[in-house]
Amino acid sequence: MAYDFDTPVDRHGTWSVQWDGIADRFGVDGLLPFTISDMDFRSAPEVLAALQERLAHGVLGYTDWRLGDFRDAVRHWYATRFDTEIDTGRMVYGPSVLSQLSQLLQMWTDEGDGVVTHTPTYDGFTKAVTGLGRDLRGCPPDDLMELERQLARRDSKVLLLCSPHNPTGRVWTHDELSRFAALAERYGTAVISDEIHADFVHEGHRHLPWTRYGAGRWALITSGSKAFNFPALTGSYGIIGDPDDRAGYLRRMETGEGLASPAVLSLTAHIAAYRHGADWLDEVRAYTAGNLSMVADRLNTAFPELAWAPPQAGYLAWIDLRPLAVDDAALQRELIEVEKVAIMPGAVYGAPGFVRLNVGCARSKAEAGVEALQRAVRSARMPLGG
Repeated sequence: MAYDFDTPVDRHGTWSVQWDGIADRFGVDGLLPFTISDMDFRSAPEVLAALQERLAHGVLGYTDWRLGDFRDAVRHWYATRFDTEIDTGRMVYGPSVLSQLSQLLQMWTDEGDGVVTHTPTYDGFTKAVTGLGRDLRGCPPDDLMELERQLARRDSKVLLLCSPHNPTGRVWTHDELSRFAALAERYGTAVISDEIHADFVHEGHRHLPWTRYGAGRWALITSGSKAFNFPALTGSYGIIGDPDDRAGYLRRMETGEGLASPAVLSLTAHIAAYRHGADWLDEVRAYTAGNLSMVADRLNTAFPELAWAPPQAGYLAWIDLRPLAVDDAALQRELIEVEKVAIMPGAVYGAPGFVRLNVGCARSKAEAGVEALQRAVRSARMPLGG
């Protein structure tokens, strides 16, 4: 590889949510974290060089995302990575994907309305939807009849897609997306497609942007921050199908929210990533795929009944431990108190019996995490006195 992902980077003392904020979720400091979905790798050298050049200029005044190279860089990325031509005139900007989601929900729903999504569910969705007083309605990924039943309810106003899906790492197929689109059109449901994990689709699978399927009221919301590991810079963008909806969104952001000027370093990072970061992304994706394969080998050797397979996208190992009959509370006690690691329990996403292990890190750390998980599972399964 041209890039070094094996050498760990010390993130302590950098105000890192994953490393320095561990006690907020797990109650104690000093745990080895495999939690929030950012990576432990430095961003692409091409991105860091562009940021340093921009800082060297020294003037960090107000900016406008519609000026300069940002929209053309996005257009180039979609054409080269997803074989999809996008109309950059449909683009909008926001401080984060969840911020965009919040604005769209306020535009397209009223308090008490239903928002349908696939379960298990990214906890950011749960907080955004319920925090606005909307009713989050879950549907299993493979249950098209249940999805239709939920969308057919008169007060179900939005289908909220996670594409690829978090936490499972599932990549929706053309047939699945076509069916979702047909159901949304049949019942007059708006579609919001969060595609922030799109750049981490693994070999053998293909991400298909919602722009290929959108009809009626729809929006695609995303960011390069997940793939290139710069979420602390903030910044996201979207594509909104209807011109009036697009104008309404921009009006809300620029007046009601007072967010007319985006973070200039976010624009700089996106342009550099989309123009020059493809090779780095391909290598980091291959490296994390290697981490996931390692997790599969070790888990399935230790517990053959799991038959665990790596996800189709992402660097989050979504592991179903229900075949092992492990008590969730006992497992978390072992992980935290004995193994001194932090691994997200599936209950956070509405799925008790699962865990989510972030392996966007050096191989040595990923190995330590899966070994700790194996030991904790064995201890949590052990009968009293055994």
